[in-house]
Amino acid sequence: MKKIFTLIFIGGCWYTASAQKLEKLTVDKIMRDPKWMGSQPTAVSWSDDSKKVFFTWNPEAKARDGQYYITPEDTKPKLITPEERRNMPAAVQGVWNKKHTLQLIEKQGDIYILDPKTKKETQLTATVDRESAPMWNVDETKVFYARGDNYYAVTLNGGLTQQLTNFIRGGAGATLPLAPTPMGAGAAGGARGGRQGQGGGAAGQAVAGRGGAAQSGNEQERWLRAQQMDLFDVLKDRAQRGNDGANAGGRFGRASAGGGQAKKMTELQVEDKNLGSIVVSPDGQYVTYRLTKFADGGKATIVPSYVTTSGFTEDIISRTKVGAPLSTSEMFVYDVKRDTMYKVSVKEIPGIKDLPDYVKEYPKQLEERTKANADRAVSMQGPFWSEDGKNGVVIVSAQDNKDRWIMKLNAATGKLSLLDRQRDEAWIGGPGISSFGGSVGWLDNTHYYFQSEATGYSHIYVVDVNTGVKKQLTNGKWEVSGLKLSNDKKSFYFSGNMDHPGVSDYFRLPVTGGTPVKLTSLKGGNEVELSPDEKWLAIRYSYTNKPYELFIQANKAGAKAVQVTDKAASDEFKSYDWRAPEIFSFKNRGGADIYGRVYTPKNPLPSHPAVVFVHGAGYLQDVMYKWSTSYFREFMFNNMLADEGYTVLEIDYTASAGYGRDIRTGIYRHMGGKDLTDHIDAVKILVDKYGVNPKNVGMYGGSYGGFMTLMALFTAPETFSAGAALRSVTDWAHYNHGYTANILNEPFNDEIAYKRSSPINFANGLKGDLLMCHGMIDDNVNYQDIIRLNQKLIELKKDNWSLASYPLESHGFIEPSSWTDEYKRIHALFEASLKK
Repeated sequence: MKKIFTLIFIGGCWYTASAQKLEKLTVDKIMRDPKWMGSQPTAVSWSDDSKKVFFTWNPEAKARDGQYYITPEDTKPKLITPEERRNMPAAVQGVWNKKHTLQLIEKQGDIYILDPKTKKETQLTATVDRESAPMWNVDETKVFYARGDNYYAVTLNGGLTQQLTNFIRGGAGATLPLAPTPMGAGAAGGARGGRQGQGGGAAGQAVAGRGGAAQSGNEQERWLRAQQMDLFDVLKDRAQRGNDGANAGGRFGRASAGGGQAKKMTELQVEDKNLGSIVVSPDGQYVTYRLTKFADGGKATIVPSYVTTSGFTEDIISRTKVGAPLSTSEMFVYDVKRDTMYKVSVKEIPGIKDLPDYVKEYPKQLEERTKANADRAVSMQGPFWSEDGKNGVVIVSAQDNKDRWIMKLNAATGKLSLLDRQRDEAWIGGPGISSFGGSVGWLDNTHYYFQSEATGYSHIYVVDVNTGVKKQLTNGKWEVSGLKLSNDKKSFYFSGNMDHPGVSDYFRLPVTGGTPVKLTSLKGGNEVELSPDEKWLAIRYSYTNKPYELFIQANKAGAKAVQVTDKAASDEFKSYDWRAPEIFSFKNRGGADIYGRVYTPKNPLPSHPAVVFVHGAGYLQDVMYKWSTSYFREFMFNNMLADEGYTVLEIDYTASAGYGRDIRTGIYRHMGGKDLTDHIDAVKILVDKYGVNPKNVGMYGGSYGGFMTLMALFTAPETFSAGAALRSVTDWAHYNHGYTANILNEPFNDEIAYKRSSPINFANGLKGDLLMCHGMIDDNVNYQDIIRLNQKLIELKKDNWSLASYPLESHGFIEPSSWTDEYKRIHALFEASLKK
């Protein structure tokens, strides 16, 4: 590594400064702590008044990143000192009134009304308990808030406080998780507050120990609890308050000062279920909530950690495997005026009993499920209420993830009526679409917007909830993501890859439809943060071989983006001429367009070898005109290989993000099918166009890329003669439920899909050289996965494989020493196997 010396004249003296220069790339150089590369601005955000842009940055490569800011008028970054940070007002996540002049906020467990201009705070509650999740009622004369499990309404200007719900936990001997932490009024689309989440778990058990559980546990645990109470007055006080509350019923349950008795309310029994997703309608008449029955019998995997500070092997509780029992939930409505409760009915949901098509391949299962004629399990999100409180929308998702229904709720009866149904025989997904609601909301009191893949690409739709008439606002072979409604509700803002699948731009579109207006003009990756007043764009911009820098631009089409930072690439990083790989497309054997990029060597090796890098996750996009924050190490490694004479290829194979529904779901029921043949088709292009020797093609990748490498070596040894499989899934029946069941259903319901998709079933096909690398404390793809495959290879008497284990690494490696060791092994594999 050459050093460049420069003389600098400071204060009458000459000093010598040195800068390192990259010459020949090596694994040791590129796998160092990434600080050597430079510092990209991250965590970009605006101040509430739109006067400042904050971001995290480390231009001087210090031990810790600093927080900086700029203003639209002064774009020179300024470091926020520790003293300034301490004196900065805390960020307020409040709920605005209709005029956008007042905010409801939670502060130290109480509810306040804040005037952001004058900073005046009006306190509404003052109790020892926490009040949270405040929201305005429809005419803004009342404020709703949560206290414990229940909701209350306080009339402003000194009025009455009314309890809206009376949830009662548990029956005889029941042990229940405590209420989930309220999450404020931020439910997508204007749910007007409410509390989302599941709660329970270890946190609930810990808090439960304050009260009646104080005598539970073994002798050691009881002694420690007693010691805590003896040492700490705060814990003692909290425990006492908890007992007092249980005995006295709380301040709203006591007799009034005038001697009257508080009104008796219907007890809403929670029993042995988890209470969550409490939403109050804007008029205060209806409270909806969800009761979840947690699954019984799900067995979690255990990940042993061998290298620990204690010197003992310690167990990490990881996750369940696909097919484990699932929780079920039901939604209820409590009518405050009528003091009555009823269940939200699923009978009216069209197709609630529909079976998936794959069942036809299993005659006995088809017969049994047809005879049972059962309603499918569903989860419900919402309701998302219109501002006037007259219309509520519920997002219903089938537990098998083959349907998403957008339904209108008749809160007076608990019945649902259809607004939109999206059915996918593979699985529901795509940008802006999720079982948690996705990108949804109200344009006005009767029009609701959402995203759907109805045309094969995720686009924007609006439905009139009274007439059911739908209108598609965007269309084409591109996707909408990051959808946001403007403050005046007249425009949408979103990111889209309209010009090219690998180029992300920012757009504005009238809510009535029309031609989207492109606001960004820099070709590459544009990550945009819109200022609260919607006058400015803070843009993190990058290109294929240029890391992210911060730019600022007026919110106008054609406006110039002004660069703010310039330290994403250090002098050492810039001293090397990093390739911008050639991006191309080809037709796969099914006729679909597949995009790839190739690193070409200036001086190919005599053996004309090629290496194929496979991105992870499956549903991820790698072939883009932007810097990869996920695969920057692989980008540098691929440059190194090209310097050494290898041709290197990456493709966005079937299953990748950014290309619509058919590519996204193309691996349904057969992982290692179309995704693998795409790679085989791409290698043929390398042979025909780039002169690659078909006998010297290797592959490497991590996670899904590791899985793909195993499938390539096991099932296509005639195409791939060597491979490095990193943190690989070897048997999909041992991966998690949320990811795997979408693609392969469940092992006991669709055994065919699992058998043809799991590498362990094809291990006998291994002919080339195989390197496997895996973190031993991987709590995502457990280390057990690779060990099971090792045993299979031993039994098959295969001797052309090796395993490198990393005791202190999980799924994503952290330590530079681990990265360096891993990639030296990968490099050595290709050097030994692909130069023949």
